Formats: sequence, C-alpha cells, structure tokens
Amino acid sequence: MTDVSIIHNPRCSKSRQTLALLEENDCNITVIEYLKNPLTVAEIQDILVKLDINARQMMRTKETEYKEQDLAKVEDEQALITAMANTPKLIERPIVLANNKAAIGRPPENVLTIL
Repeated sequence: MTDVSIIHNPRCSKSRQTLALLEENDCNITVIEYLKNPLTVAEIQDILVKLDINARQMMRTKETEYKEQDLAKVEDEQALITAMANTPKLIERPIVLANNKAAIGRPPENVLTIL
C-alpha cells in the first residue's frame, strides 16, 4: 500500500476524481485541504522541487486573485511562492505526493506515474 498525500479541494471535480483514483489503487491517503490549512512557503518550495516546475506553472493563472494581484507581471520566483502561501486559491490542484515525487492530477491519471 503506497502512502500518498493529496493537496485537495473537495469542491473541485478533478480533485475529487483524483482522490477516487487513489482510493481505487489502494493507497494510504492523507488529505490536505489546502484552502482550510494553507501550505507554507517551505512546503510549496518542496512541492515545486518534486514537480520539477517553476512557481508560475503551479499557479491557477485564470483566478481573479491572480489578476487582482497583477502576478502576470511578477518575475521573482520567491514572490510568486509567497503569493501562493498567502492566497492558497492560486495553487493548482490536485497535487499528489508519493515516493518522494509529486504530480498534478490534471488529468487525474497523471498521478499514477508516481505511485
């Protein structure tokens, strides 16, 4: 049984589908509702390393908060990470962490590669 954590928003259909997929694959799941329990800057940095992407690639760039904070003009990686820590809604979801790796569940089947 694989231990996994899912950065989860229960209101998101892709996040619910990914959680169901993990359950179907007999994973031992820790659910992290990041909107209720925001990720820290350090946690976001760790996830970015595991995803092997930059901060903007982990952001929901179509969110109103992204536009309101004028983040399209921000080039500083640390500032983008801080924005995600301060405004969790900006974080792409779901993200699954397993076996010291991470995958974004869009589509949900993406996460199977790290189990």
